[in-house]
Amino acid sequence: MNLKLLRLLALAGCTLPAMGYVAAQATPAAASAVESRGINDWLMRMHEASRKRSYIGTFVVSSGGAMSSAKIWHVCEGDQQMERVETLTGAPRSIFRHNDQVVTFMPDHKVVRSEKRESLGMFPQLLQSTDGRIADFYKVKQEGTDRVAGVEADIVLLVPKDSMRFGYRVWTEQKKGLVVKLQTLDTDGKVLEQAAFSELQLDAPVKMDKLLQMMGKVEGYRVEKPVLVKTTASAEGWVLKAPVAGFKPMSCYKRPVTANPAPGEEPLQWIFSDGLASVSIFVEPFDRQRHERESSLSMGATQTITRQLDAYWVTVMGEVPMATLKLFANGLERRK
Repeated sequence: MNLKLLRLLALAGCTLPAMGYVAAQATPAAASAVESRGINDWLMRMHEASRKRSYIGTFVVSSGGAMSSAKIWHVCEGDQQMERVETLTGAPRSIFRHNDQVVTFMPDHKVVRSEKRESLGMFPQLLQSTDGRIADFYKVKQEGTDRVAGVEADIVLLVPKDSMRFGYRVWTEQKKGLVVKLQTLDTDGKVLEQAAFSELQLDAPVKMDKLLQMMGKVEGYRVEKPVLVKTTASAEGWVLKAPVAGFKPMSCYKRPVTANPAPGEEPLQWIFSDGLASVSIFVEPFDRQRHERESSLSMGATQTITRQLDAYWVTVMGEVPMATLKLFANGLERRK
């Protein structure tokens, strides 16, 4: 289930100001500033709605001809965030997130994975910046209202200004701006992926202490604690020969898979974002047994490219058009 993209925009909210009217009367520079401020204010309102509202809901994702669903419990107390996600399709999974701590229960294997996951910097850090990058690459159109999961919602279209990224149609609950439905649109405006609440109880009596207790019940499970080592791509000897328009590097990690890996053997993940869409470059040593042939794959909004680069195997994955992904794959270069 592609909850990452969903949470990215579901960290967000509702009605736009009369931005189009104001911008139409302004100079081009002033109109651009108004548009940038309007989009960022709108996205920040969505972000605040998702952080501060308690809710229980069933979420359904349709992508690439497949459907999946999960039940979500979310609560906020002060600056503390707590979430429980139970998958309802596929392999059983219980995922708990307390701030940046994520614990995943896999009952089929009696394994619990506990790890820290930093925010990608998309929300709220990027939206609080003043570079106006989102407004540089997306424009906003209001599309009326609708009802989703029994709540009244405003519909807004985020239209990319170039062919380098996908568009989004977003339904946000009218009172406070929680995202209740999201469509990812290809460059022709066709729906690639859709996610929506099929049922939703807003301001539900979710108790953080109860979820924390459930998160800590690991008896009978083998606990795995993968360690992410923060680094930079340049420190590991990797560069992009040319930047991809709008996408900035957000973070870079190594994930050791053995107790004492040799230098350069740790899988690397380099993450980019334009503020909405994200792309990850994964690099690992080439293994002839596992890495059979280079490939390109589309699954709903997620595109994937694999290729061999000298002694390394590269996987590039993201919710962007394949042509954009190829710029990342072809631009990666080993410098040491």
